Amino acid sequence: MTTAQASFGSGENDGDKSLGPRFWTKLRQVAARIPFAADLLAAYYCALDVETPLQVKATLTAAIAYFILPIDAIPDVLPVLGFTDDAVVLATAIKLVANHITPAHRAAARAKLDEFAAGR
Repeated sequence: MTTAQASFGSGENDGDKSLGPRFWTKLRQVAARIPFAADLLAAYYCALDVETPLQVKATLTAAIAYFILPIDAIPDVLPVLGFTDDAVVLATAIKLVANHITPAHRAAARAKLDEFAAGR
């Protein structure tokens, strides 16, 4: 675990009971297929950060929940188009709160994706 991950929780076994388990299950299943995985994970770490303002956490949590929920505008099972709506929702949320997603959040996201790639 990187220092940044320690600051926000490693994610998979942290205290986040509402989003955590479903988020990690879905991310592990689709991380290799979605080009916005690093942004999604950075948003997750930002939402967990105790220094992130509540309004920012709410915005990011809503975008992450949209990614997790099985019901959305374009079903995720459709090739290519399936994650388009998820990407748009996430990109919009990130644009709204971009100044709160820090280099440490992005570093933690990259480290976690590297762990996924290494099969850990």
